[in-house]
Amino acid sequence: MKDIPILDKIPELDIAIKAAQDAGNTILEIYKGEFEEFTKKDDSPITEADLKSNEIIKGILSQTKHKILSEEDNDDQTRLSEETIWIIDPLDGTSDFIDKTGEFTVMIALVKNKKPILGVIGWPTEKILFVAQEGKGAFRYSNEEWKKMTVTTTGELPKCRTVGSRHHLSDKEKAFIKKLGIEDFTSIGSSLKVGKIASGEAEAYITTTNKMKEWDSAASYCIISEAGGKMTDMLGNEILYNNKEVHHKNGILVTNGIIHQTIVDEFKKLE
Repeated sequence: MKDIPILDKIPELDIAIKAAQDAGNTILEIYKGEFEEFTKKDDSPITEADLKSNEIIKGILSQTKHKILSEEDNDDQTRLSEETIWIIDPLDGTSDFIDKTGEFTVMIALVKNKKPILGVIGWPTEKILFVAQEGKGAFRYSNEEWKKMTVTTTGELPKCRTVGSRHHLSDKEKAFIKKLGIEDFTSIGSSLKVGKIASGEAEAYITTTNKMKEWDSAASYCIISEAGGKMTDMLGNEILYNNKEVHHKNGILVTNGIIHQTIVDEFKKLE
């Protein structure tokens, strides 16, 4: 593949891209065949694709010596004393993988001083990559070429295309989206929701659940920020990473930035 058009790449960038691609290829092979699914202690599904992807990514990232926080590993919390760590979700959208929707991704983020400075999201079925490095912009790789990504400048809520969870959309979220006057709503799997906003194909993603964890958002955070958008919790608080508690307690709001505060203000009225 062609090199990403970033001049001052940090060394971890190419390593993360390779990890996402190699893991994606393996996931795709398993996806095309027969695979078993299991249930984890928290009742969430897992397949051999999650585990194999995890091993591949860890193998490639290990050359950097940074500690890794992964959805599929026990968190011994030794990472908490580190300034820089990897945060990975080896297969985001396992339910979509099982349901064969094609909407699942590989997520890799490098976090420094609690902020994601690098984000890579691979979409295996479409051979697409979303990549960003802090201060260098966000790029999408498809059809063998890199294109810079920017969010839209839409500022009127009723005109905003909103994306949400396919498997976990709550009644509270549906009611809130309706209250905002948003009519154009699409359910999409995995981190592709943020990819759509960063690519200018949607304006908002609203989730009020307290079930999302750091690996569900770290790569997306860097990508949406570098595309000119914004990610906070639903109350407008900044999101920080490499915390002892990995859950995002107040949900997540991702927008093109322009409509962000309006949605936060409306949400606070419900609290």
